[in-house]
Amino acid sequence: MIPGIAPKTAAAPVAWAPQPRHMFVFGAGFVGRYVSERLLAQGWQVSGTCTSVTKKRELEMLGMNAFVFDATESRYVTSSLENIHSLRQATHLLISIPPIPGIGDPLLNLDEDLRRILSHGNLEWLCYLSSTSVYGDCGGVLVDEDHTVNPKSESAKLRYNAEKGWLNLIDDPNLSAFIFRLGGIYGPGRSALDTLTKGKSLSQRQKLRESKQYTARIHVVDIYQAVLASMSIRCARKIFNVVDNDPAPRAEVFAFARSLIQRRYPDLITETIDDKSTGLDYQEIIVRAEKQVSNARMKQELGVNLLHPTYRSGLQSILDAWQIQSQLPNRSQ
Repeated sequence: MIPGIAPKTAAAPVAWAPQPRHMFVFGAGFVGRYVSERLLAQGWQVSGTCTSVTKKRELEMLGMNAFVFDATESRYVTSSLENIHSLRQATHLLISIPPIPGIGDPLLNLDEDLRRILSHGNLEWLCYLSSTSVYGDCGGVLVDEDHTVNPKSESAKLRYNAEKGWLNLIDDPNLSAFIFRLGGIYGPGRSALDTLTKGKSLSQRQKLRESKQYTARIHVVDIYQAVLASMSIRCARKIFNVVDNDPAPRAEVFAFARSLIQRRYPDLITETIDDKSTGLDYQEIIVRAEKQVSNARMKQELGVNLLHPTYRSGLQSILDAWQIQSQLPNRSQ
């Protein structure tokens, strides 16, 4: 110790703090918003995009940092990406914007800009929401994630191209990147129950889908379960089918939904029949896609225990939420 000079005090150790969890959702629609609301309730910071000022206000009221981002306006997409400052801060990225016919995934068309923004950020998890339609027609056999992909429709082909694009976007071994091939999505406000109670006829496309023997589907709460489960595992690249246990035909699902409503609310359904042609060419829109989709990998590797393993429990839970008249679907919409 030198006389007259006070000894230096040791610097206090700096406590290590985990990086704040920040989810960015490209496309905060039905699934994106559902996931966002629940992550916010868990203390996450959540940002996301929507397509209108009205929706932006709604998301901000939930506590999100929202941005208007119209992926169809290609001339504005690059500047819009640069203006989304929270994209660089995101630790998790959920992509729920469908590809656009004739264009493909509008974000991947700007892969260099997107790669540059994300590579200089904090990203550790990425998940692209795809569709089981990428398997095409498999003659009704059971297909898993290793089955040959053979998309037939334009939308399915674009989905598959987007899958490959997102998996290859960032070459970082520490990034966990997932593809979720979703079945038909349903949940509160978007189900056979809601279609029936709104008193509208099925569209021509919906009627044609009723002829399918198998239809994969998944309740939105189980998509959320799969999202959470995937965050707890580390893997460079992985594809999961996210579907329930019962690929029942659409007609069976609507028959069950009708029976549920008629037992509890016998006067709620008004029969409407519309035999008018929609002007669609049957040969153009019928794309055979019979398959049964396996969810074994999701259960085994993600450990997901489906809350709604069949459409029956899923629809029943939606109906049970209609407890008072004010909560019933608005039939005028």
